[in-house]
Amino acid sequence: MVSTLLRGVFALTLAIGGGTAVAVAPAEAAAKTYKNCTELNKTYKHGVGKKGAKDKVRGTTKPVTNFTVSTTVYNKNTKLDRDKDGVACEKR
Repeated sequence: MVSTLLRGVFALTLAIGGGTAVAVAPAEAAAKTYKNCTELNKTYKHGVGKKGAKDKVRGTTKPVTNFTVSTTVYNKNTKLDRDKDGVACEKR
């Protein structure tokens, strides 16, 4: 009975939504604002950046490339991106 009801609700949702189902990644669903980089780096070890971002560096330093890509999390924490390169709290 419950599974039949759920199938009906799902079918109705698809009909109303134009047949599109959207899956949300865990990082997107749990996006929160962090008070500082220490807190953010506990969850995202190498920082978090928006899609297409590249770490800006000076001199011979290599850019961080293994940061987590999540535009939603980045947008909630733009204040932590001091060099405004699209990657917040980047670190090796």
